[in-house]
Amino acid sequence: MPGIVGIIESAECRSEENALDSMIKCMFHEPFYESGTYVNRQLGLQIGWACHQSSFSDCMPVWNEKKDVCLIFFGEDFTDPDELKILKANGHNFDQENASYLVHLYEEKGIDFIKSLNGWFSGLLIDLRKKRIFIFNDRYGLGRIYFYEKCDQLYFASEAKSLLKVLPELRRLNYKSLAEAFSCGCVLQDKTLFSEIRLVPAGSIWAINENGKLRKDSYFDLKNWQSQPLLKENEFYQQFRETFRRILPRYFRGKKQVGMSLTGGLDGRMIMAWANRFPGELPCYSFSGIYRDCADVKIARKLAKLCGQSHETIVVGPQFFSEFPRLAEQSVYISDGTMDVTGSVELYVNKMARQIAPIRLTGNYGSEIIRRNIAFRPASLYAELIEPEFGRLVKNAAATYDSECRGNELSFIAFKQVPWHHYSRLSVEQSQLTLRSPFLDNELVYLMYKAPQNFSLSPQPILRLIAEGNGELAKIPTDRGLLCQPTPIIGNFRHLYQELTYKSEYAYDYGMPQWLARIDRIIEPLHVERLFMGRQKFYHFRVWYRDKLNQYVKDILLEQRSLERPYIQRKYLEKMVNSHLAGKRNYTQEISRILSFELIQRHLIEHKR
Repeated sequence: MPGIVGIIESAECRSEENALDSMIKCMFHEPFYESGTYVNRQLGLQIGWACHQSSFSDCMPVWNEKKDVCLIFFGEDFTDPDELKILKANGHNFDQENASYLVHLYEEKGIDFIKSLNGWFSGLLIDLRKKRIFIFNDRYGLGRIYFYEKCDQLYFASEAKSLLKVLPELRRLNYKSLAEAFSCGCVLQDKTLFSEIRLVPAGSIWAINENGKLRKDSYFDLKNWQSQPLLKENEFYQQFRETFRRILPRYFRGKKQVGMSLTGGLDGRMIMAWANRFPGELPCYSFSGIYRDCADVKIARKLAKLCGQSHETIVVGPQFFSEFPRLAEQSVYISDGTMDVTGSVELYVNKMARQIAPIRLTGNYGSEIIRRNIAFRPASLYAELIEPEFGRLVKNAAATYDSECRGNELSFIAFKQVPWHHYSRLSVEQSQLTLRSPFLDNELVYLMYKAPQNFSLSPQPILRLIAEGNGELAKIPTDRGLLCQPTPIIGNFRHLYQELTYKSEYAYDYGMPQWLARIDRIIEPLHVERLFMGRQKFYHFRVWYRDKLNQYVKDILLEQRSLERPYIQRKYLEKMVNSHLAGKRNYTQEISRILSFELIQRHLIEHKR
């Protein structure tokens, strides 16, 4: 996704000419992006940015009235509107629909203004009066900043590829990080896939004074959230209801069209129940596959109609398969290798979603924050595939994951799982449109630390909240067959049926046992997949790799340079690929991982764009 890039250096050190322009070009993924630069040689600063046209950040650089404070900001902020009224009362001029008010918050509060920001962002503030520069990001770390320090130079960027472009010596993989990605699907902690590039920790303020000295501080102390006493169930529910009702309107703000990415689950329905949009004001859409309308589409269509909103189905159809090579490479490249090739689906559907609305409102992160859903764990992949030394790093990755899981469960989800695991998909989505979710609102997450245990264990409080917001929406079963007031026998049967279809589809696709894969190939002419596929999911990479993407997988993974990677056992990779493509075995996850690693090598390490 787009963002900021910059170089801060002493007078004795000078970066290559046109380095800043090269860094920006690496983040310019679509023609609807805007970009710009600001250079201050006296401070040794070069800063650039890229953003979506007419987005919250499309007003850079932002200056105060005296032109002695400048802000470069990427992302969004959902500060309480009362804060903006105070700024207006104090005589500041700004457009409250974009980021121009943020520089005035700094004038009123100093650098502590960052503590009041509410969103996913990264930025740089220049105070010419004090000759100081501040680099900062959000408390979750979704506004990523990659950095590299050498001598008296600091290079930083929202995308690692910008650093790789101008510092080719950094094009080396960190095998420990690669092993974590192989095991867990993401890199853990503040490491990256690249040996000498790291991430600015979440909730950071880094200050550079006029002498060039860098001080690294944090503005957010998680202990203050964790130390809150739990509330009783009814008291918590009332606070939760009031908080959600109050914060939700923030996520509809702005002049650009907001569209609702709607599923059959609870979280998007919560938004629809309390959105209070006029008929036709909030276009809705859902994603579906080639076999049938999945449960999300069928349910979302009903929900949208009850709310007086339009609904469209975005289908991952035949065109996707012809575009897969480009989409797979783009998803890996755009995400700096954090997203695997399955991100091609996200790139495809979000490109089309932008045609409906440039802002996508979603229930993403609701099940994680409210119901404490752990979305990733170390995978049990075939050890024979990887070289023994790399295999030891993979085992260490599982141990690192286990140690990071200890402690407060919500803290692991919000401040580790979200920036480590969920960022990858977000980076691909945000390359196409602006993504918003009220479920990572600071006020809501803060409140969830007060939740009694039963609140997170049961869906009933959320079903109750939906019923209180819009009783008609509560009458439609979810994709798991849940209802606010179910009839015992019918409700149990419906829930059991939906769970069965969900699990059977998983078992037929990603989770197909090896013995069953052979049988499935034998009875392929019967098209048994039509009984299972597409009921809950809209993408099915086990079958796709075997059939529609067969030639691409061969061309990439069985090529000589792929087979010679030092972390791979050549013979087993050949056996694995041939067995899966012949339908004799199921190696879906392994193929996704190794295919992605190969694209990282080719498009981020070896290829000079």
